[in-house]
This record gives sequence, structure tokens and C-alpha cells, in this order.
Amino acid sequence: MIDIELLQALVRLMDESSLDSLEIERGATRIRLAKSPSGGIVVPQAFSGAASLPAEAAQSAPSPGSEPASPAQSASAPEPPAADLVEVTSPMVGTFYRAPSPEAEPYVEVGTSVAAGDVLCVIEAMKLMNELECEVAGRIVEICADNAEPVDYGQLLFRVDPA
Repeated sequence: MIDIELLQALVRLMDESSLDSLEIERGATRIRLAKSPSGGIVVPQAFSGAASLPAEAAQSAPSPGSEPASPAQSASAPEPPAADLVEVTSPMVGTFYRAPSPEAEPYVEVGTSVAAGDVLCVIEAMKLMNELECEVAGRIVEICADNAEPVDYGQLLFRVDPA
């Protein structure tokens, strides 16, 4: 059975964002919304986290004291990715956080070795913190999003060189 409040919240989220399409799966329920008839879906390559959304569609604000990304992470002209790199994209619209709290160390840095299942970041969506886990073992070669900044569904967040 579909929760009508959840569905209304998702529709409002779509209306207020630049998203063209959204697909969410919770248990046996699958919801797909698209603004355009073709509505191509971008499937995130690396996500394993809480996909449950609350019934309220409240806008979230960045945590106070969040530190900005360093200049090394926000290069003006990113290099084209190597063919063997795994691109980790955002599974939802929300706010990207590199650490679990403003005073904590970031989950990963460029050069960090990661195992499958390691947490890469947190994405806050409608006051819900969703941990984004890496699906492959490897080494972080690029962080493509700035801390405490909004991200869109399908936006590139990390590039991982698989081991």
C-alpha cells in the first residue's frame, strides 16, 4: 500500500527541484516519477543506505559550522575520468556532508583506501541522514562535491580507482 503523504511529499520535491525523474524502492513498493514522458532514469552506481523518507517534505538547512571544501577538491577544470574509474553518484536530492558532524573528520579524503561497504559521505534529505556506502574496494581519486552544498539526483560525488 502506498502512503499518500509520502507520494505528495515526493511530488512537491520534484516540483521544487530541477529533477526530471525520480525512482525510489522501499521493500516491495517502487515509485517512479518523471516530469517528461521519456524521463530517463540514471541509476546510481554506489548506494546502500536508508531510502526511507518521512511523510513531511520539510526543506533541510546545512548544519552550522560546516567547513567548506578545500581548493584541491574543487578544481576549476576536472580531468576526464580514466576508463576504469568507478563513478559514485548521488542517489537523491539533498545536502552533501563529508563528515558525520561538523567537528568530526571526513569519512574519506583523496587517496583514502576504501573497502566495499565503507561510508563515503552523508546526504541529508528532508531531515533524514542517509549514509552513502562504497560498492567497490579501491582508492578515492576525486571528491567532486563541496561539503554542506546541495546535490542533485545522479550528480557525480566521487571517483574511485577499483583495487
